[in-house]
Amino acid sequence: MTRTLLVAVATAMLLAPPAFAADLAVPHIYTKAPPVAVDPGHNWSGFYAGINVGHGWGRSATTADFIDSGAGALLNSSAGKFDLNGVSGGGQIGYNWQREMFVIGFEAGFQGSGRKGRFDALCAGAPAGLQDGVCTPGHRGDNTSDPALPVTFNLVQKLDWFGTVRGRLGAAVTPRVLFYGTGGLAYGRVSTAGTIAATSVSGSPGSDDNLAFTPVAANFSSSTTKIGWTAGAGIEGAFAENWSARLEYLHVDLGTVSGSLATPVIALSGAPLVVGYRSHITDNILRVGVNYRFSGT
Repeated sequence: MTRTLLVAVATAMLLAPPAFAADLAVPHIYTKAPPVAVDPGHNWSGFYAGINVGHGWGRSATTADFIDSGAGALLNSSAGKFDLNGVSGGGQIGYNWQREMFVIGFEAGFQGSGRKGRFDALCAGAPAGLQDGVCTPGHRGDNTSDPALPVTFNLVQKLDWFGTVRGRLGAAVTPRVLFYGTGGLAYGRVSTAGTIAATSVSGSPGSDDNLAFTPVAANFSSSTTKIGWTAGAGIEGAFAENWSARLEYLHVDLGTVSGSLATPVIALSGAPLVVGYRSHITDNILRVGVNYRFSGT
């Protein structure tokens, strides 16, 4: 009986399907899937320093005044705007604190510039048939009058350099990408140079004696450091353990620079003609930069 049972089992195994036989012969070995790589994150906290370069679209909104110093009267005023466009570059240092996804910090930066522009103003001479101009007198002779000629004022301004001291507040939308807003103090040096030129018409009153046309001119230059404000925004991305790159926009307002000069040009009252200017300086900057962070992951 036992022998008959063993023969039956052996026969059944020989006739079984191959897959079933394989299952009986080789047991399954279960293994874990390989671990999925996980970004350990990026911590923005710590000191950093970097460099930047960009383009600035500066603007000077300037008013030129022609004043009779004897009468104290404003004879003519001319207003206009001119560009202070060009490349600027520099560096920055700062510190960040990160708490969860929010980042707060401060940054100080300094930029070389050298961007400049020009403004031209004119105080008109005498209209046809008249003797005196708007700013200067003409000459009346026996038979004819010699009309006054115009006074020109040429002004050149230059944004030599500027800097900022700003706070930054941002959010890490991913561990390695930071969006931020920024604002604070701005300062910069503005240089101004100008030339005033005219031709004085002179002679003995009521005659053509001693009639003379005398060119006169005056020059001036000055530099002043102004303090204003700045605001902007940017995006910064970490591309290595301690390195990041950024794209940033800043608006800078340095306020108003002004000056005046008593010229050798004779005004209507017989006193010197004074020429003054007032310029409101602003700038819009788009720049790229790279930072190295000295601490953190």
